[in-house]
Amino acid sequence: MIRSLTLGLTLLVVPCAPALVRAAEPKEPNVLFLFADDQRADTIAALGNTHIKTPNLDRLVKRGLAFDRAYMQGGMQGATCVPSRAMLLSGQSLFRVDEKLLRDATWPEAFGKAGYATFISGKWHNGEKSLVRSFQEARGIFSGGMTGPLKANLADVADGKLGTPKLAPKHACAVFADEAVRFLNRKHDRPFFCYVPFNAPHDPHVVPDEFPVTYDPDKLPLPANVLPQHPFNNGEMTIRDEALLGWPRDPKKVREMLADYYRYISYLDAEIGRVLDALEKSPHANNTVVVFSADSGVARGSHGLIGKQNLYEHSIRVPLVIAGPGVPKDKRTAAMCYLFDVLPTLGKLCKVPAPTASEGREFTATLTDPDRAARTNLVFAYRNVQRAVRDDRWKLIRYPQVDKTQLFDLKADPDEVTDLAGKTEHAAKVKELHALLEAEQKRYGDKTPLTVEKPLPAEWTPPNKGKK
Repeated sequence: MIRSLTLGLTLLVVPCAPALVRAAEPKEPNVLFLFADDQRADTIAALGNTHIKTPNLDRLVKRGLAFDRAYMQGGMQGATCVPSRAMLLSGQSLFRVDEKLLRDATWPEAFGKAGYATFISGKWHNGEKSLVRSFQEARGIFSGGMTGPLKANLADVADGKLGTPKLAPKHACAVFADEAVRFLNRKHDRPFFCYVPFNAPHDPHVVPDEFPVTYDPDKLPLPANVLPQHPFNNGEMTIRDEALLGWPRDPKKVREMLADYYRYISYLDAEIGRVLDALEKSPHANNTVVVFSADSGVARGSHGLIGKQNLYEHSIRVPLVIAGPGVPKDKRTAAMCYLFDVLPTLGKLCKVPAPTASEGREFTATLTDPDRAARTNLVFAYRNVQRAVRDDRWKLIRYPQVDKTQLFDLKADPDEVTDLAGKTEHAAKVKELHALLEAEQKRYGDKTPLTVEKPLPAEWTPPNKGKK
């Protein structure tokens, strides 16, 4: 509407007041990224585990979209959390990532350049230099691999460098949650990227004595794929993680370990709940994308293994839940993705230009339509001793050093109990997936041979050591 005034021969056209007010530009969403350490994908009650208590992750599941087939890609060292976190933060694959995150720009760095306030509190496993470059603010940082969480040494970044670590006054996860809550309670005049990488439930499985949730080992079922010993040498049979229990695996000890592991997950869930409560009470509640995931799974008795240095589903599949504006609520998706696809997806949602070296594929279409597929196949690796590939149904694992191949029908056998590689009727499928694996290796620049000239014996005898 306009108002015209005639003064003699002069016509003045004066806009009415409403037309003078420009509509506010829509604010880009905030990001709250909650990241666990060694949490299996099957340890959330709302996603089917009736033996664990995770009320806060359950409410996040109800608020968002849960991915049933999200994966970390593997590792070229035993501490797989190092490459996993590097892949996540860089958007790069295992075969191209710089584990120190110094060669290329990171996604948090890109968010900062796009105008976001970037914040971290938690475990940083990729070197101090990339920490101070990636985040504008860092508090309560555990710079290392593993520690007793009630005796963790944490540090803040000040003047562009990580300060002297000091003994935390409480459980490390509680400190990380405290720092995240303080950040969320602030007044923010620009969108934020808040990253909270916890060091739980990585062993040692230690929680405060007063934490009320406990589990009776005798009432916990063993994994469906539990074994007393892995049936052959997978190339990493005596690493620290595997020596946490003796051989053959004692079912009683496995149950005790699971009880401690579940209790730690429940404690982590409680700390995550405090962060979610703070967000919900803040002005940012309706404009924040919340992500929960983990850097890897872990065996804990499955396939006769304890650690994560393998390519079975229990160790490479990770939980992934995304909630926020525009994301379907209380839905699940079978779309396949890597962890290094997650930040490219958040970048697309937040209109943050991707770092030049990022190679992850964004899957925002799946966030709109959970039935929309993302990747059609995935390839995995562990050092030079294991390679694997999966498509929508089938998975092949290759052990070059011992000339061993496994084939699993994940649709009929999600726990990977029955190896079909030696069945004549599946020979064509083995050949097909072997060719796909070679093609994916070539695409990613992985030059590890799938056969060796002199394979080692596949049989393996445990050493006379390990905890009983």
